[in-house]
Amino acid sequence: MNRWMSAILFLIGAVVLGLGINAANSVSSETVQAVSGTPSDKALWFMLGGGAIALIGLVGMVKKPTSLPHA
Repeated sequence: MNRWMSAILFLIGAVVLGLGINAANSVSSETVQAVSGTPSDKALWFMLGGGAIALIGLVGMVKKPTSLPHA
C-alpha cells in the first residue's frame, strides 16, 4: 500500500473516530449510557471502525516499503 493511501486511511479513521466521540457525548447517547452503562450502538461502531481504519493507516505509514524481487 502506498504511503499516501495509508495517510488518507489514517485521516479518515481519525475523522470517523472523532465523530464517534462526539456521538458518545450527545444527549441521546448519554441517556442510553445512563440506563445501560454503555454508549449507544452508533457511537460505539463509529469509535471501533474509526480506530480500526486509523490503525490500518498508521501501520501502512510506519511499515518499511518492500521491494519487488528482480526477475
